[in-house]
Amino acid sequence: MDWAEKYRPSHLQDIVGNGTAIRQIAEWAKNWTRKSKPLLIYGKPGIGKTSCAYALANDMKWESIELNASDTRTAGVIERIAGAGSQTASLTGALRKLIVLDEADNLQGTADRGGAKAIIECIRRAQQPIILIANDLYGLSPELRARCEPVQFKAVPARSIAPRLKYLCSAEKISCSESAIHAIAESAEGDIRSAVNMLYASAIGREKIDDAQVRTSQKDERVSIFSLISALFKITSDEELLRLSYDVDDTPETIAQWVEGNIGQISDPTSVARAYQHLSRADEYLGNTYRRQYHTLWRYATAIMLLGVADAAGGKGIHARIMPPERWQKMSTAKKQKAIRIALLNKIAGSMHIPQSTLRKEYLSTLSLLVENDPAGYTREMMLDADQLNFFLNDRARASEILKALEKEEKEKEKEQQKVKEPQKRAKKEPLPKSEPLPAVKPAKEPEPATVTPAEPAEKKTPPKTQSTLFDGF
Repeated sequence: MDWAEKYRPSHLQDIVGNGTAIRQIAEWAKNWTRKSKPLLIYGKPGIGKTSCAYALANDMKWESIELNASDTRTAGVIERIAGAGSQTASLTGALRKLIVLDEADNLQGTADRGGAKAIIECIRRAQQPIILIANDLYGLSPELRARCEPVQFKAVPARSIAPRLKYLCSAEKISCSESAIHAIAESAEGDIRSAVNMLYASAIGREKIDDAQVRTSQKDERVSIFSLISALFKITSDEELLRLSYDVDDTPETIAQWVEGNIGQISDPTSVARAYQHLSRADEYLGNTYRRQYHTLWRYATAIMLLGVADAAGGKGIHARIMPPERWQKMSTAKKQKAIRIALLNKIAGSMHIPQSTLRKEYLSTLSLLVENDPAGYTREMMLDADQLNFFLNDRARASEILKALEKEEKEKEKEQQKVKEPQKRAKKEPLPKSEPLPAVKPAKEPEPATVTPAEPAEKKTPPKTQSTLFDGF
């Protein structure tokens, strides 16, 4: 096992550097409620972002669930793993479950289709704490950034990395010179994971490390485009600028777009014009490269572009945030709008049982007028989200207000239903009141049988006299 994993910090107090950010994270965890925003930890790779999330879960005795860029992160996967995990209780008996979404800024391509939207929906319904981890803050969509509480991790200084390297040498019983320790700490450029890996590579098969072994295990340095653009506006030698451009993992065409996107940092209009002249000349070489398939011309394009713009900038430095090319933002917006339109037309065409092309050509204008007249009703009926409603209204603020009103209405209905259900539940749970026992009823005595006496006749009738009797009376 490599040392970066073997000695991964298990508690927040063991994490090197970024003390302010760690305190902010610990405070967030202690005061977390269901109304708390998710954390968004961002910063360059290898400075302890992921380790901090797991150390937090360990300190708080929370269960952790991870979903990173190596997984397929479609809407269905995120809903099944992170979505369900954020709404259910822990099976291990932990107080809470921490959902860790690593490399959240790498949601792109076909494999991650719908992932960003699913994360937003997951955040909206979450009943468990969520931490998003990203290298580039602006690699996330504005909607996602607005729903999170950002925490920045900065590069760890060499003076903080050196004691950690000494501790690892002591734990592994390896002798390492002070100069070798400091050489590794400096060359890591704030990346503590890289420093640990360099120390590990130097120590393989050895019990003692000196400067010679360290030099053979130097970090494979990669220069980011931000470093190149920053050096372009500072006082930097021509050789250094060209070296940085070769170390950047981007084509000259991409570098030209970044340079174009930041030429506005030059304040003098004359210098801006000169910079654009050099950039346009470099663009001609790029065109010849693709037209003739002669890629040696890339060197000329890079030299003209960087050295010419650096000369126009005058080494005054850059005093604002380095911006990505504006055309990328426009292309991203157009791509998003196209995806929204296709998804919406598929949904409506499926419910109306007509082809999408027929809906688009013959009924879309009529449908737009109907939605415009009754946006709330059609939003409820067709279950539109904010982007889909904005497609019809072309007014994002109004669309947001309508959705908020509908959500408020739904919550009020749920409360009313809850009020109706509570008395019924209470009535089912409460036992029936015990009634007082009725006094025992004595059985009635059976009446004694009455003796029936024949009724006496009111008058005794004299029997009629016979004729013989008449004669006897004389």
